[in-house]
Amino acid sequence: MSFIQDKDRPKIQQRLREIHGPVKIVNFTQELECQYCRETRTLMEELAGLADNLSCQVYNFQLDKEIAAAYKIDKIPATVVEGDRDFGVRYYGIPAGYEFASLLDTIIGVSRADSGLGEDARQKLKKLDRPVHIQVYVTPT
Repeated sequence: MSFIQDKDRPKIQQRLREIHGPVKIVNFTQELECQYCRETRTLMEELAGLADNLSCQVYNFQLDKEIAAAYKIDKIPATVVEGDRDFGVRYYGIPAGYEFASLLDTIIGVSRADSGLGEDARQKLKKLDRPVHIQVYVTPT
């Protein structure tokens, strides 16, 4: 069963033409006892099939523990979005519905190595003297 509807594919492909460089989606999943793992994997693989410069690698969270640890993945389903390097972008759960638009924005931003932040915010961030862990929660409610 296809996750991305045929009527939406041309719009998504048009948006993905904004990608400036190769982007890799790294999906962590497992077959048993994981709500939305199968759907998330299907979505990521279908999405990667819509652009030549977008690829998808899938790892089993239980069997590929070293890779999960290297990416600091501690729950699933998990999706890493990497450009020319790992910027630390992680999606947990299925980025469907309203979250799908955020995923597309992230893919494009990562391909450009650009956060989209203004110069004022960039200057303030340069003043940080220690790592900061930022989490953003997205929900339609």
